[in-house]
Amino acid sequence: MTHGDGYLLDNRQDEAGERFDAFAHLFDPTTFRHLDALGVAPGWRCWEVGAGGTSVVSWLADRVGPTGRVVATDIDTTRLAATARPPIEVRTHDVGAEEPPGEGFDLVHARLVLVHVPDRERALRSMIAALRPGGRLLLEDADPALQPLICPDEHGPAEELANRLRRGFRGLLAGRGADLAYGRTLPRLLREAGLRRVEADAFFPVASPACTALESATVRQIRGRLVAAGLATDEEIDRHLANVATGTMDLVTAPMFSAWGHKE
Repeated sequence: MTHGDGYLLDNRQDEAGERFDAFAHLFDPTTFRHLDALGVAPGWRCWEVGAGGTSVVSWLADRVGPTGRVVATDIDTTRLAATARPPIEVRTHDVGAEEPPGEGFDLVHARLVLVHVPDRERALRSMIAALRPGGRLLLEDADPALQPLICPDEHGPAEELANRLRRGFRGLLAGRGADLAYGRTLPRLLREAGLRRVEADAFFPVASPACTALESATVRQIRGRLVAAGLATDEEIDRHLANVATGTMDLVTAPMFSAWGHKE
């Protein structure tokens, strides 16, 4: 993730751990399927960009083994500190503002990162430059503009309130420089950057307990900003959180696009 005003959801907040757990439950199976198909193997050198949580880093470490290397970077590495043992190397790093933490990587992966990075073009160039010839890049990012609702089936007041708060959240993200239509651009960006054998797919979770947990943690994390911006009252947020806690709402996430390719 990135420094300063560009990132709304601080990794140091208590709710961040809940969000990482929800992301792992929702998206790890997709991510691991793609990493497996890309051939991650013992001895590989991997760069996990904007790692945040530990699930992908740990998976990569298990796969590359003691002869491999996994460089896990983020602007806030607090939640990564416990993994900092061979083959994992943890570094504080801003992918949108700093040079890569090495070169000759067999794999570079970023999930739900670039949508928040102000200088996304520089970040993409940096990740491709860090790859060896023939190395693989896997980018995974959301596209909230493609599916902007938290409750696609808006059939009552609870769902209407949920969607209004989600519009407020999207407005806060956009105001801080997030590109809410970024996910769909990934295949084109990889081709334009000169990668070959580019492919992509998308995953759209619907009505999962992890979606419910993610919504609760996200709203609690940003409630102060929603209220300060006049987008919701404390009473409305309390009512929404109570609605979510019933477990009877069909909550979704934005589609996550995955795109991958090989460096010439």
